Amino acid sequence: MSQRGFLRWLWRQLTSMKTALILLFLLAIASIPGSILPQRGTNPILVEQWLTDNPTLGPVLDSIGAFDVFGSPWYSAVYILLFISLIGCVLPRLGVHWKAMRSQPPPAPKNLSRMGGTAFEYAGDTQTTIEDARKILEKDRWRTVVGQDPSGVHWVAAEKGYLRETGNLIFHFSLILILVGVAVGGLFGWRGNVIVREGEGFSNTLTQYDAWGGGRLSSADNLPEFSFTLESFDVEFERENSQEGAPRLFEANMVVDRPGVEGSTRHLVEVNEPLVIDSAKVFLVGHGYAPHLIVRDSQGTVVLDDAVVFLPQDGNFTSTGVVKIPDTDPQLGFRGLFLPTSAVDEIRGPHSVFPAPDDVSVFFGAWEGDLGLDNGIPQSIYTLNVDDMTQLGLESLRVGQTWQLPQGAGSIELAGYERWASFQMASDPGKELALVAAILAILGLTLSLFIQRRRVWVKVSQVLEQGSAGTVRVEVAGIAKASGHNATEQVDHIVESLKGKTN
Repeated sequence: MSQRGFLRWLWRQLTSMKTALILLFLLAIASIPGSILPQRGTNPILVEQWLTDNPTLGPVLDSIGAFDVFGSPWYSAVYILLFISLIGCVLPRLGVHWKAMRSQPPPAPKNLSRMGGTAFEYAGDTQTTIEDARKILEKDRWRTVVGQDPSGVHWVAAEKGYLRETGNLIFHFSLILILVGVAVGGLFGWRGNVIVREGEGFSNTLTQYDAWGGGRLSSADNLPEFSFTLESFDVEFERENSQEGAPRLFEANMVVDRPGVEGSTRHLVEVNEPLVIDSAKVFLVGHGYAPHLIVRDSQGTVVLDDAVVFLPQDGNFTSTGVVKIPDTDPQLGFRGLFLPTSAVDEIRGPHSVFPAPDDVSVFFGAWEGDLGLDNGIPQSIYTLNVDDMTQLGLESLRVGQTWQLPQGAGSIELAGYERWASFQMASDPGKELALVAAILAILGLTLSLFIQRRRVWVKVSQVLEQGSAGTVRVEVAGIAKASGHNATEQVDHIVESLKGKTN
């Protein structure tokens, strides 16, 4: 085989529908690690934590790009091959379909009886019968052509259902558009997450995000300029019936400021009702509690007077958090368990039985020693490394209570609590194109499923001539081009309509 022949064979293999389906299946499989494992583009801190917790498997997965799946060479290769394969499948079929849409139905076969057709005779003449058959077919929106074979038999050929192939092409073309939309969003889109406490603000700059990730061609320098203050966060929970504990109200009241816009504007952000600013959307994605803590060192000096974000662990908002005090000698660290509605039992231990703050308490564990903040390894603010620390004790506090740490190490006071809300800011410039593609896919699939390509033929031959009138033999047959279907209903309709002309 010559080089040109090999390339032609390779192109035919790549652009076959079988290859396109295989590549689509491979793309779905390749996306699984990106859904299971943390990704550097969205949460680099969690990736580093995963690598620390899995020192054997982590580096292996990292070397094959498992923590940056959608930017890895192997994922891009499958994506690009699928893109090329779909284009190679669709474009040639467009030309073929265009010619089919403009062509006439094929002449009647020589022997219609082999197609399981219907034959009958009645008094009439050939030209009138052919004209009647043509009018019946065109009334039902069939494309028709009239002809005569060499033996003198007249026929009408009709065809309909061209939109079935149109639907197939629209569906496959929509897959290409979806790939383009995903590519545009992946290259130019970005998203970030931030937790904001009540009364605090956020400015849309990279340093304000807890986690931020952008596409290969996106830049933090192009972020829309805006800021907002979370004035209040309102939540109400169902207290009766089977939905007890479910949120009835879940909304953030925000004051938004934008350069070039005079004055501040107020916005109410709810689930599925984001704040839209230029190309960015601000989604409300979660909420929780931040206990207000006052920590003093061994000399009684206040080293912390602030609310600390605790992360919920269940539907009743049993929440965990960490407090690190690096400015004491030795350094102090606390692990806390925040309970909005406190309960303790022998099996579950301390836990919350309702998400609303009906009976607030915090269970603390205290350590002193080296927090490990100076070893150059980044740490999550939600974890406490106690390898080089000594535990001082355990205690539970309610609002207004203070725990004096053992050995005069200091104290910690629960002064109250605040609410916090988590927001996701995102820009996806390819979503509109993907939406249009999804609509086209549904339209194309509907056309291809509910429209059937069919052909019918009517042949008329003179049996006995008696002046201007006589007896004609009529044969009607049809086929459906899709497997599992037939044209019996259309054939019966034509036969009944022609017989009705004689009555």
